[in-house]
Amino acid sequence: MTRRAHAISVLFLLGASLIASAGKEQSLQELVDHAQSARPEDRPVIYVEIMDRQLKVADQLYREGKVSDARGAVGDVVIYADKAHDAALATSKKLKGIEISLRKAAAKLRDIRRSLAFENQGPVQAASEHIEQLRTDLLNHMFAKD
Repeated sequence: MTRRAHAISVLFLLGASLIASAGKEQSLQELVDHAQSARPEDRPVIYVEIMDRQLKVADQLYREGKVSDARGAVGDVVIYADKAHDAALATSKKLKGIEISLRKAAAKLRDIRRSLAFENQGPVQAASEHIEQLRTDLLNHMFAKD
């Protein structure tokens, strides 16, 4: 096989894999439905994925000035952070990964809060503090002396 033919076949395979992976991304509602039917040890990761997506949505909505919609998305971030926390504690699986994801989410919320007008900061601050408390609870569970 010539170099050119080899390069073309590699590019074709790369393009096909990108198209296949783009078609596989689940919608938010599909993820929520999947989380409810997933095995208990798989739920924390799915809930974190939903939390991360809603966090991106909230950030974008705040940037667009859609404060009330953004507050709803922040509320969803907290709901799915709670679910990820509870599912991780229930199974004692993937605790460190969930803790890291919660830390990043709390930090992102603090970053978002800094970009907002003072009157819009309260709900974001409360969400950040709540997620930080969930993270601390996971750390305490991970390092508790039995």
